[in-house]
Amino acid sequence: MSNPFFKNKGPFLILDILNFLNIKTETLTTNVEVTDIKDLFSSNNSEITFLHSKKYKELASKTKASFCITTESLKNELPTSCVPILVENVLVSVSKITSMFYPDATNDDFDNSTSYINETNFKDKVIYGKNVLIGKNVSIGTNCKIGHNTIIEKHVSIGNDCSIGSNTIIRNSLISNNVKVLDNCVIGKHGFGFFPNKTKNLRYPHVGIVIIEENCEIGCGSTIDRGSMSNTIIGKNTFLDNQIHIAHNVKIGENSIIAGQVGIAGSSIIGSNVRIGGQAGISGHIKVGNNVEIGGGTGVIRNIPDNTKVMGYPAKNIREFLRDNK
Repeated sequence: MSNPFFKNKGPFLILDILNFLNIKTETLTTNVEVTDIKDLFSSNNSEITFLHSKKYKELASKTKASFCITTESLKNELPTSCVPILVENVLVSVSKITSMFYPDATNDDFDNSTSYINETNFKDKVIYGKNVLIGKNVSIGTNCKIGHNTIIEKHVSIGNDCSIGSNTIIRNSLISNNVKVLDNCVIGKHGFGFFPNKTKNLRYPHVGIVIIEENCEIGCGSTIDRGSMSNTIIGKNTFLDNQIHIAHNVKIGENSIIAGQVGIAGSSIIGSNVRIGGQAGISGHIKVGNNVEIGGGTGVIRNIPDNTKVMGYPAKNIREFLRDNK
């Protein structure tokens, strides 16, 4: 369910994809249809995926995709059922192919389909402030409140007993029951995904969504980016303090508490029952285990196992940190 709100323009022949990437080959059967592009874990037969790092070789060995964009050095990590498509820059190629399938997912302009809430079917169902706008394909449950100057843009589902603060923008998001989103938040816009180029930076399409599970709270001024190829997920009973940034594809488990000004970079996975102190930073593609405590100001640049307390930069066991900083 990575892309329920973006129209898939496929299928495409693998020949079309190869031509789009300017790849010449005589070894592939080029009249095979490719129906979608997905990550290694969720891809299936007749779909194309990508492998750009040995960090994902275990997932690569189990992928069900028919084709994989990868490099010469990584092609042997794939199962025999998955045909490698060799390129020099995997992520740039994936960006181009994703734009083929989902051309509407690259830009993120404001939603001009919105209407004032008092002109919609929600006017008698929701308690709302002034200047509230609602887009198309929006559902809102019972007993919900929406603050002043808030815009619920297209493709949003909000459950029952939710409170959305003032000056907030939400799009491309599924929000469960009893969720509180405080003032000045931005949820569901595309993430900071692009590839530098000498003439023009190449923007990466974001076809994922944001999923916020039940009983969560999102603090004032926080930003949660929607996923690029997978979804950004906030697990149930998780509370975010003010001014937190959650980047694309991040997964946060249940019952976690994250203090103010924390930044979690793209594709990192945070376990359940995790506590993160203020102004900590989590690098991209990091895995933080369950029952972990991360001290304020910590810089996490490596995976952290379950049941660990860390602090400092780079993050180290808290006893070592205190010993070294007496």
